[in-house]
Amino acid sequence: MRDVAVRGCEPEDYKAVHLIYSSPRAMAETLGLPFSSEQAWREELARGRDDNFSMVACVQGEVVGHLDLSVYMNPRTRHSGHFGIAVRDDWQGRGVGTELMKACLDLADNWLDLRRLDLRVYVDNAPAIALYKKFGFEIEGTHRWFALGNGEYVDAHVMARLR
Repeated sequence: MRDVAVRGCEPEDYKAVHLIYSSPRAMAETLGLPFSSEQAWREELARGRDDNFSMVACVQGEVVGHLDLSVYMNPRTRHSGHFGIAVRDDWQGRGVGTELMKACLDLADNWLDLRRLDLRVYVDNAPAIALYKKFGFEIEGTHRWFALGNGEYVDAHVMARLR
């Protein structure tokens, strides 16, 4: 396995991030729709927000994964955040998600002082659930018929990590 480097996502990364979310397996595990446009990703990555931290995983300079961490901005929930993660189909199962998770938790714990991180994950996504459990996330509950995907409603777990 080549070294995976994680860095902040730049607006110029929009084509590579679009490619990640255009990968069939990666897209299917998100709430996104097929056929997203590069322009939409260009606009999303160019928009600066104080509550959002976006990072990419690179192998030999090529962007192969993306993670977006958002802090809840309500004064009563600023101790917590949530994130979404995607790895390009041809790089899944090769340690990219692990490196993104390490960077995310370092940022959350040591720089943002977040005490709670949560996420939603489809119940049939065993590799992602195993990754999150490896980093101390636990299933808190299940949303029934959470999203429509490939013509069927799918359930999603709420997972969280408390520090």
